[in-house]
Amino acid sequence: MSDKNNPLSPHLQVYKWHISSLLSISHRIVGIINFIFIILISSILIFLGTDIQIFSKSLIGKFLIVSLCWSFSFQILNEIRHLAWDMGYGFDLKISRITGILTIIGSFVLTILFYLIGINLF
Repeated sequence: MSDKNNPLSPHLQVYKWHISSLLSISHRIVGIINFIFIILISSILIFLGTDIQIFSKSLIGKFLIVSLCWSFSFQILNEIRHLAWDMGYGFDLKISRITGILTIIGSFVLTILFYLIGINLF
């Protein structure tokens, strides 16, 4: 009845990754990272009394700010994509792939825009 050559469950060698599954996993991981980073940065600023200007001018501070900016941009755009799915739109494979690519590209574009706006503010 069953063929001995076929695997019993999909393994990483057999399963073909799609952009929707990669973005779904990334969305969850980035959400956890955002939660941890907000607690970490808030704790550093509150308990150590570090000024935000000193923190934002250091190399580590700039890296963390740009990283958080990208992760929040990715999280927001991917959440908008999920909200459209909740309303019943965008389930076609072609549209799902297009919105996934737009989410990735849009997160980098928003990060660059926020960084350029932030440079002009300080």
